[in-house]
Amino acid sequence: MSQTLVAPLINNQPETTKGFRPSPPEDFEQAGLNDVQIEGLVLKFLLSRGLATGRSIANELGLPFGPFPEFLRTLKNQQILNYSNALTANDFIYSLTETGRTRAKRYHEECSYVGPAPVPFEEYVASVAAQSITLEQPKKDDLLRAFEDLMLTDEMLDTLGPAINSGRGFFLYGSPGNGKSSIAERVSRCFRSTVWIPKVIDVRGDLVRLFDLSAHEPVEKESSGLLLEEADDQRWIEIRRPRIVAGGELRMEDLEIHFDPVTKMSEAPLQMKSNNGTLLIDDFGRQRMPPIELLNRWIVPLEKRYDFLTLSNGKQIQVPFDQLILFSTNLEPRQLVDEAFLRRIPYKIEAVNPNEAAFRKMFEMFAHKLGFTEVDPAALDHLIKTHYLKASRPFRACHPRDLLLQVRSYCIYNDLPLEMKREYFDHAAKNYFTTIY
Repeated sequence: MSQTLVAPLINNQPETTKGFRPSPPEDFEQAGLNDVQIEGLVLKFLLSRGLATGRSIANELGLPFGPFPEFLRTLKNQQILNYSNALTANDFIYSLTETGRTRAKRYHEECSYVGPAPVPFEEYVASVAAQSITLEQPKKDDLLRAFEDLMLTDEMLDTLGPAINSGRGFFLYGSPGNGKSSIAERVSRCFRSTVWIPKVIDVRGDLVRLFDLSAHEPVEKESSGLLLEEADDQRWIEIRRPRIVAGGELRMEDLEIHFDPVTKMSEAPLQMKSNNGTLLIDDFGRQRMPPIELLNRWIVPLEKRYDFLTLSNGKQIQVPFDQLILFSTNLEPRQLVDEAFLRRIPYKIEAVNPNEAAFRKMFEMFAHKLGFTEVDPAALDHLIKTHYLKASRPFRACHPRDLLLQVRSYCIYNDLPLEMKREYFDHAAKNYFTTIY
């Protein structure tokens, strides 16, 4: 699968999701589960654990304890479970009988998944609509907060604002080193609210894992320390709006449901994991598939806001396609895709080279962050005149950071104070620009 990244908000806590919050079901029927599903999960859990209380079984399945005593009593009467010990509050310690162990192994062969009970697919679809990325419309203050550690002009912010606000997606293009990826990776910070997603989804009998720690960042909960029923459905998890990055390693199979023949469990594709969040296709045009293939795969989802995926049994399902999708590329969009695709990505934003004034401000900003005591104007004048103006070299947004890092390393290695000097910049420029320009 493609690598995924999550970037936390800087000095800001997310706002709690408004309008959607999964409440715990009162019984198995209300949870959208039948007795066979519950039995399979209970027996597989006991097969791996050996002994467990009724409450620990309920906690493992993410369900309230209420309906479990009667359900487990039925399994006891069928000689599938044993009572190993009696506890208070209508609970027991349970273990498998030989008949129960045989049945548990059969369930395990069908699907080895053990964990929170699945959420019906229809409930997931409804949750995506209720928490759509288009419902949260960031304003200028949100952008200023999200991009506070980048130097963006007012013109760039005013261009980005409507594109982000639309929730539809955009191309971010321009010369390498001008911060396209940095801008794209911070877009998710503009969205303050959190969202709820099911950990596992039941899609027509197939279990599809949606929650992924490498793609989703859970919201930390404050524990009250009280033994009370949870106020939320524990089969769901509250996360920051997803931010998924797929680069040159993106493959066509990463956009389809992946079925594991060993576990008999399926994994949701990248675009499904990014629902209600952002999906960045970085270095667009350098993926393992030609751009036209990605065009053909997503031309309908980009227009209709839904996608079609195929399950392991060959059945097709319609799933929401609800994310702010970003394409970052060093090439002009028209060199990569045709007009039909460009029409479905309404915003095309160029990350231009900084002018000299902005370039100097970037040195001041990064010098402070990297521990330099002050900016030497004469040394900076020498760098710009000698290694840019005379060399007809364009300014790039990444140069101030990269050159100062080299100066910093040079000073630390030689046990020198962190200072900007002409000879230090000459040394850094010689190393940095030799193979680049």
